[in-house]
Amino acid sequence: MTKPNNKVLIVLAFFSIYVIWGSTYLLNKIAVTELPPFKLAAIRFLVASLLIFIIAKILGIGIAITRKQFKNTVIAGFLFLTFGNGVVVWALKYVDSGFAALEISAQPLVVLLLMRFFERKKIQPMSLVGIVLGMIGMYLLVSQTEIISNENTIIGLLMIFACMISWGYSSLFVAKADLPSNFFVNTGYQMLAGGTMLLIASFLFGEQWTNPIEWSGKVQFSMLILITFGSIVAFTSFNYLLKNVSPEKVATSTYVNPIIALLLGWYFLDEQITKQSIIAAIVLLTGVYFINTTKKLTRYSRFKK
Repeated sequence: MTKPNNKVLIVLAFFSIYVIWGSTYLLNKIAVTELPPFKLAAIRFLVASLLIFIIAKILGIGIAITRKQFKNTVIAGFLFLTFGNGVVVWALKYVDSGFAALEISAQPLVVLLLMRFFERKKIQPMSLVGIVLGMIGMYLLVSQTEIISNENTIIGLLMIFACMISWGYSSLFVAKADLPSNFFVNTGYQMLAGGTMLLIASFLFGEQWTNPIEWSGKVQFSMLILITFGSIVAFTSFNYLLKNVSPEKVATSTYVNPIIALLLGWYFLDEQITKQSIIAAIVLLTGVYFINTTKKLTRYSRFKK
């Protein structure tokens, strides 16, 4: 039973994972029009990790971890952030933000299939219905000639799907791995590791680095929101909700995020919303609903955002 004095925090936390996470697709899309993708993601997570450790210090939270925990945060940081988020930001150069969010909404389907493959978990009948609907929705989404005919769109969609597999596998990994018990500290180390590897990737790919003062105002604003709200507030809210409400309720963000992303992309960037995309969204999200009603996906990442 939720305590009365927790209700306001829970409402604010749901607002964070619904609206803030839903808006990160738009913010990344805006920023990646001017900044190289790995540079963008590296700055976001390195600055966010620094802020997290500063906040932890102020609050008196210990940040010491064991060697094994550090190793596991590096693995999780790579799967969730370096590959899982960095490549999605790269793909946003070629894929509409709302379109990407809708594809990523199938994440619970990927997690379910990975649980079946790696852990031999039995798939319940309702989940099978969800898988079928999810596949139909994905087909409707990616079979639109007017969308996938754009240059490099198919490559972008395939790379986003690869990121979904990375997130899904990392979800299974962190569920069993020895990680820092404080989720705030755990997040900080994952962002530090993931951001460092993104920084290395940026230099290896020869990305050009510029002074933030030279960025346009909209990119500066997007980066500020991504760091403070997208990386720190929303993910902290996500972990807070996992401790205070049922996982099924937390999983409802899966349905809300793509709708927010679609509407924001349409309103601010004039991204196209076709009738087939709307039908695909309904079918796909219905499939996700069937999956979430039978599987408690207690750990899956939105660093997709």
